[in-house]
Amino acid sequence: MKTKPIYVEIDMECEMEEVWNASQQPDLHSQWDVRFSSITYLPKKEGEPQTFTYKRKVAPFITVKGWGKSVASRSVANGSHSSSLHFGTDQWFSPIKEGKGYWKYIPKEGGVTFLTQYDYEPNFSGVGKLADAIAFRPLIGWATALSFDVLKRWLEKGEVPRTQYLRFFITYGLTLLFSLIWLYQGLVPKIIAIHPEELAMVQSAIPVSHSTAIVIGIGVAEIAFSILWLFYKRKKHLFAFQLVVFPLLTLAAIVSVPETALHPFNPVMFNLALIALSLIGYFSSEDVPTATSCKRKR
Repeated sequence: MKTKPIYVEIDMECEMEEVWNASQQPDLHSQWDVRFSSITYLPKKEGEPQTFTYKRKVAPFITVKGWGKSVASRSVANGSHSSSLHFGTDQWFSPIKEGKGYWKYIPKEGGVTFLTQYDYEPNFSGVGKLADAIAFRPLIGWATALSFDVLKRWLEKGEVPRTQYLRFFITYGLTLLFSLIWLYQGLVPKIIAIHPEELAMVQSAIPVSHSTAIVIGIGVAEIAFSILWLFYKRKKHLFAFQLVVFPLLTLAAIVSVPETALHPFNPVMFNLALIALSLIGYFSSEDVPTATSCKRKR
C-alpha cells in the first residue's frame, strides 16, 4: 500500500530567528511539539551530524523512545533555512520504524513560511502498513499541524504552549463527554427503555395519548445534538446553549416530579455538575489551537 509523505505548512508573523530557535533548541521544541515529551541532544563531534534522543509518553508506563540526527542545516542566498532529519526507534511496539524528513524556513513579507515534509517506514510489516494508512498516519499528520499552530500562536501572541494545550484538551475532552451524555440520555431512557419518569415529565404538560411519541421524539433530538457536538466547530456556542438549557431542565424535573430531587444522583445535582462543566468549557473554548490553520498539501 503506497502512502503519501506527511506535509504541513504554516505562515507566521514573526522573525526567522524566533522560528529557528523554537524548532532547533530541544528544550523549546519539546514544549510546542505534541509528538515529543522530551528531546535531548547528545555530545556533538566536529564535522559530524547532531544526534539526539526523544521520548513520547503515550500512556501510563508506556513511553516510546527513539533516536535521531540532524544531517544537514544551511542558509541559502535568499535567506531561507533548512534542516534535514533522520529518525527512528528500536522499540518493537512503536508504530514507526525509521524515517526521514526536513524543515524549511522561507522568509516572506512580514514573517516566515515554516513547513515540513517527512515519511517513515511503519512497523509490523503488512498489518502495520494498513493500520498506518488508516489510522496512525492521519493522526500523526494532524498532530504535526496542531503543533505548528501552537508554535504560531506562541511566537505571534506570546501564549505559552502548555496553556494552549490545556485549553485544547479541556475543550475537546468536554466535547466528547457531552456528546456521550446526550447520546445516552436520548437513546437509553427515552427510546430503548422509555422510562416512567420520562413519561411523567411529559404527561404533566401533554395528554397521555401523545406522551410516548413525544418522549421518543425528544430522544431523537438529543441524539442529533450529541452528533452536533462532534462536528460543529464553534464549541463555545454549544456550551452557551447548555448554560441556558440545563437550568431549565432542572426546573422542569423538579416541577413535574418533585420527589426526584430526593433520589440519589438526582437530576438536580446531576444538572448542577453539567452546568459547572459547561461553564468551564465556555471559557476554555475561546481561541483554541487547531490543525485546520495549516496547509496539508503542496
